[in-house]
Amino acid sequence: MEQLIKTFSDYAWGLPLVILLIGGGLYLLVLSRFLPFRYFGHAIQVLRGKYDDPNDPGEISHFKALTTALSSTIGMGNIAGVAVAISMGGPGAMFWMWVSAIVGMSTKFFTSSLAIMYRGKDSAGELQGGPMYFIQEGLGKSWKPLAVMFSLFGMIGALPVVNVNQLTQAINDIILIPNGVEVGLKSNLILAAILVGLTSVIILGGLKRISNAASKMVPSMVLLYFVLVLYILISNYNVVPKYFILMFTDAFSADFYKGDAFMGGVLGALILLGIRRGAFSNEAGIGTAPMAHGAAKTDEPIREGLVAMLGPAIDTLIVCTLTALAILVTGVWETTSNNGVSLTASAFNHVMPVYGKYLLMVCVLIFSISSLFSYAYYGSKCLGFLIGADKKHYYNYMYILSIVLAATTPFSVMLNLIDGVFALMAIPTMLATITLAPKVIVEAKKYFKTL
Repeated sequence: MEQLIKTFSDYAWGLPLVILLIGGGLYLLVLSRFLPFRYFGHAIQVLRGKYDDPNDPGEISHFKALTTALSSTIGMGNIAGVAVAISMGGPGAMFWMWVSAIVGMSTKFFTSSLAIMYRGKDSAGELQGGPMYFIQEGLGKSWKPLAVMFSLFGMIGALPVVNVNQLTQAINDIILIPNGVEVGLKSNLILAAILVGLTSVIILGGLKRISNAASKMVPSMVLLYFVLVLYILISNYNVVPKYFILMFTDAFSADFYKGDAFMGGVLGALILLGIRRGAFSNEAGIGTAPMAHGAAKTDEPIREGLVAMLGPAIDTLIVCTLTALAILVTGVWETTSNNGVSLTASAFNHVMPVYGKYLLMVCVLIFSISSLFSYAYYGSKCLGFLIGADKKHYYNYMYILSIVLAATTPFSVMLNLIDGVFALMAIPTMLATITLAPKVIVEAKKYFKTL
């Protein structure tokens, strides 16, 4: 099974998908004349609520839409995903994650603008946004198979299996094993049961409860993580410039690459690794974030697109870079065989021997749990599109079952499964976005003229 899922994931992440994600993102960037970067300041003003109107259609504010989207992206992609990238590809993998984020900013701008431009009504008559709706509303009924494809894979892609798996690994490595607790199937099942209880309370309360929880948890957890990593960097300030430069120079030499080299040799494989980990981290082009942004209280699509594009900047350019530097400056990436969250824990432990890993545990706990909430919303939205809004709550049972599965399965299986499914979600999202992009440009010109 493990080998089968790995083959599926590697096949899905072939050259065609990289061209679609990165090539498509570059096309959108050029088409918009680098709009995401020109209006960065305006995007921050929108986020701060300067243009909010409580009478606009939608369910949640710009800030809550961004924090709900960020609560699913700022999570294990930043702590475990970066660690996987560095342990497999060395410092250079980070450079390709940056490339995916910069291109991803334009992709997020377009996908989330479309999520508002082409909101559809579900079977209960509620306004909904997301790739499946903008495919159907923007491109017409003949494109519905693409919307169905997105929703089917979206239900699997929204399962919290990587988060739960890494949270279980973190609790085992940081709390249970050092205190002499025997770790195995039984202890993992107990952890899964606790997570199921906690998740059920929030997700059965719907989007309002999810976005309220996320908007309170995300800013504080990012701040705590930020402070801890800065402490590690200040403690090793003399080597920070060296490793920062190494991220650039090593991006083209691939001296440290330890994965399977295919697709144009080692450098090609390193680029692919960075882009794959970048997509896993910031989800640009995958289509999950437009589902959160599609619920924002606004009738200005461009405004929501501008808020959404801040996601990859916060997620990959800031949070992932900090994690990468913490792992590199402490040297744990060369001295331990750890991977995923355990590698990041080693870095924290290296600088703060007694309490560092426990503080990371707090971050991991909040990162994971906030992701658990928002992913459930995405998956139920996909099921609601397929079989009707009145039946979308059935997804929660599948979701809760997957928590038990993830807590008892190897990390590589869960990571490869989600990687592969994300690739299949990106195909309908990117094809529709590239096709509808000129309509976003027309809307953007109107918006900036009236601003």
